[in-house]
Amino acid sequence: MGLANVGKSTLFNALLKKQQALVANYPFATIEPNVGIVPVPDERLVKLAQLVKLEEKMEQEPPIVPATVKFVDIAGLVRGASEGAGLGNKFLAHIREVDLILEVVRDFSDENIIREGSVSPKDDIELIKTELDLADLQTLEKSKENKESLPLLGKKPIMLVYNVTYGGNEGNGGDEGIRIDAKIENELAGFSEEEQKELLKSYGLSEPGLNRVIKKAYEMLGLISFLTAGEKEVRAWTVRAGSTALTASGVIHTDFMKNFIKAEVISYEDYVGCGGYGKAREAGKVRLEGRDYIIQDGDIVEFKVGC
Repeated sequence: MGLANVGKSTLFNALLKKQQALVANYPFATIEPNVGIVPVPDERLVKLAQLVKLEEKMEQEPPIVPATVKFVDIAGLVRGASEGAGLGNKFLAHIREVDLILEVVRDFSDENIIREGSVSPKDDIELIKTELDLADLQTLEKSKENKESLPLLGKKPIMLVYNVTYGGNEGNGGDEGIRIDAKIENELAGFSEEEQKELLKSYGLSEPGLNRVIKKAYEMLGLISFLTAGEKEVRAWTVRAGSTALTASGVIHTDFMKNFIKAEVISYEDYVGCGGYGKAREAGKVRLEGRDYIIQDGDIVEFKVGC
């Protein structure tokens, strides 16, 4: 979300690596929310797939299934949205449904892109905060329910993404956000992996800014990944930080929770360091854990369940 014409749909298209959202140089180019499921970059999956191929003597690597995050691209906010300006209440209703607000802030120098209420990064951030706070005040005034359970916008975590110009204006945004050139990131999708690396290198970047956006969103949502690795697939499964082995088993299949016995667990570092599951077991790195074990990010797990 963000003010109109700050690059929200361009960033969204880059995340999806296809032109799903309409991009136009006028306010409210996005009227209905666009929804996209985006894979979470995880280099560990590639390494695991390579090791499984070697260990199982497979002709090709098993397919990789990454964790995902759902992003929603909604219409631009304008001053007075809390009172119905622009798309007003419809816009705010969409925000109430999300777990994390990714706020795109204009911090690029192209004045050919119409400024629709945008003044400066600092002022724009304050404007959005004011509109969300005003909307919350209206909600509190109208509601007779227990105020602790209300879906207040101000309670939602906000991740700031400054839309800058790579190689030019690097932006004046604060250190609390991520800087990304949405236009360049969107264009990168049309290049091969090697071409992407060369282009990013010319801007002094080691990886696409999109990777940082997706990983940071995953982290701010309080999510971690545990992994499974075998001939069928190498996969990242999503759980909330602090989840038990029992809860994690239910992510794979709900019946696993009813028939849970034990979980065979090995850290990613030990798995790779030993050169695969078999060698890790021989080295005593694979351990049996009970239902109350707290899953750690990067744990490689095989659940033992009854019939």
